[in-house]
Amino acid sequence: QVQLVESGGGLVQAGDSLRLSCAASGGTFNGYVMGWFRLAPGKEREFVARITWDGANTYYGDSVKGRFTISRDNAQNTVYLQMNSLKPEDTAIYYCAAGRWQSTSYSDFGSWGQGTQVTVSS
Repeated sequence: QVQLVESGGGLVQAGDSLRLSCAASGGTFNGYVMGWFRLAPGKEREFVARITWDGANTYYGDSVKGRFTISRDNAQNTVYLQMNSLKPEDTAIYYCAAGRWQSTSYSDFGSWGQGTQVTVSS
């Protein structure tokens, strides 16, 4: 099973940009669909984005569509989440996940990172 470690979170102001990274090890990275989810206080875990093993297909949650971009570098075993035009409501812990299916359900992703905090001030 692949191990995942996120990085790149921090405190930014509304309108700023941030790029999250997720480094994978211990598995065949290019065999996985990779996803990003987020968890905000008092809310349920929310699907953010996913990308197929070859990067050919991406899919986004409605709340981030047009502002966030997911990408991957299979040579570096890394997936990225570029976040632009950040809003206070984007504040959450962001988790990287690996799965076998093109899904928006967290239950379809079997490997998870520890999360990285993103805080957007108004």
